[in-house]
Amino acid sequence: MKNVSSTRRAMVLTALLFVSTMVWSQVAEPIVLGHRGGRTEQDENTLSAFENAWKAGIHSFETDIHQSKDGVLVVSHDSSLKRMCGIDGVIEQMTAAELREVKTLQGHPLLFFDDLLAFFSGKQGLYVELEMKTSDAKLYPDDAIAGYCEKAYKAIRKKIPADADWSMTSFDYRPLRYLREHHPDATLALISGQPCCDQTIEVAKALGVQRLAVTLDGSTRAALSKAHKAGLKVNLWPGSKVEDTLLAIWLGADFCCTDIPIEVKKFLDGKMPWLRVKY
Repeated sequence: MKNVSSTRRAMVLTALLFVSTMVWSQVAEPIVLGHRGGRTEQDENTLSAFENAWKAGIHSFETDIHQSKDGVLVVSHDSSLKRMCGIDGVIEQMTAAELREVKTLQGHPLLFFDDLLAFFSGKQGLYVELEMKTSDAKLYPDDAIAGYCEKAYKAIRKKIPADADWSMTSFDYRPLRYLREHHPDATLALISGQPCCDQTIEVAKALGVQRLAVTLDGSTRAALSKAHKAGLKVNLWPGSKVEDTLLAIWLGADFCCTDIPIEVKKFLDGKMPWLRVKY
């Protein structure tokens, strides 16, 4: 089995899912969401990425929020502009005006959070995870957390569609604790670089969040079942191949975060039309 191709592995998982349809799923209708709009299919976290994914039928997304030097929220995974834009610069150390002059290596402008929310306005069936990128304490000291959280929360509440399902997520405990205390209506998710296990479940419970985003590698059906019994919904990541999403669904994930949402949708629509999945 060492040389089994990616397509063959996907087909094997498809067969397993088909055979076990009545017993494998712990979730009635898992959500497949586009990581950064579809990280390897698009110019990640740009307006173009979200527009193209939406046109292809992807209505569920994960994205990232930074804050400029003058307090404007910017959509980007990295603080540094080196990887995506090829220039030296840090979002938190630049003004919004300076950032509006920056283009990605593929020629797209940086996406500001208000512009992403404007794109989402009026769209039905939207699900979005908004990652608060505050883990670097040098860029986001303790006294900056409240202002950041308030700005992001208020923008979301004001502009996101009323019927949208959304959550605010982070590796950083600080914004999760702040929002839990000051905005208990917000759906919160802890992100961890660890699998679903006793430790990550207990940390999520201690933080009082409703959701847990953990690594696909190392997670088990038993652990996800335990998380569900604890009242947590689980997002498994990262998904770089179709079979990653199939495995996440089989394990019982509520959310399956993938870099290739359009490819996953085409595969599932064509090969597994009987499988109930939301995008």
